[in-house]
Amino acid sequence: MIKNFSLLIVVISTWLNPVYSAEMTNSLPMKDKGASTFYINGHIKGYGITEFMVDTGSGYTTINENTLEILKASGNATYVKKLRGILADGTEKIVPVYRINTLTLGPSCELHNVEAAVFPGKTRHILGLSTLRKTGTFTFSFEPPALVLNDCEQV
Repeated sequence: MIKNFSLLIVVISTWLNPVYSAEMTNSLPMKDKGASTFYINGHIKGYGITEFMVDTGSGYTTINENTLEILKASGNATYVKKLRGILADGTEKIVPVYRINTLTLGPSCELHNVEAAVFPGKTRHILGLSTLRKTGTFTFSFEPPALVLNDCEQV
């Protein structure tokens, strides 16, 4: 009887005081580059270290054609579909979407099978909602500039 009572106390204590692991969240510093644009560091498996502009208004993460060619050559990108998108200036564009095997944000937030739209030329990489959704919830902070991501696999 005493053993069951002790177990009940542990269960109630855990329920009343949930434990949140620091390993489940990642606070990534953002660089403010002016004009209300913020960037974080990342790594794309098969491509290398890169920088992403954080854009919560973009439905998809984007990479450029040059990055895609390197990813395809290393076997780290797979074609998914064509996407009709409306750009910030209102023009419509049809672009391919590829699945990137592994994308790491900051030093340790690893995400797998990330869908990215591919833009022509050497355009900047954009971190959009297709990737941010994979982190469960996220917080965008201005003071200090940081992006807090949850549910990341730790590298």
